[in-house]
Amino acid sequence: IYGIRRGTEWGYSLYEVEVYFSEMTSDRDENNLPEIKDYVLYQNYPNPFNPSTIITYQMPGSGHVSIKVYNALGQEVATLVDEEKPAGSYQVEFNTTNLSSGIYFYEMRSGGFTDSKKLTLMR
Repeated sequence: IYGIRRGTEWGYSLYEVEVYFSEMTSDRDENNLPEIKDYVLYQNYPNPFNPSTIITYQMPGSGHVSIKVYNALGQEVATLVDEEKPAGSYQVEFNTTNLSSGIYFYEMRSGGFTDSKKLTLMR
């Protein structure tokens, strides 16, 4: 995360804060978490990004889930998730060390649910 802080007599300075995420799985009763009722694919963060970003998603029930990344021409460039998962909230890191700058799309499919979002890689 980048931000601007006022604190020098010349004006503003740029600072960087590292944010860490971890996979969240749960036994709802044990952790006292609210029940997940819908599939959700969240916008990646940060966006734009370089060289990696985090994609968060949730599933209300167990099942097969896939998350794939496509370039602007619709060609698949990465498969981030392709497996059976129990109900819960998850995060996956997309590392782009071998891709060029540009706009990409990521798509989640699980059961009858499909959603996609746009992400921007800036080198």
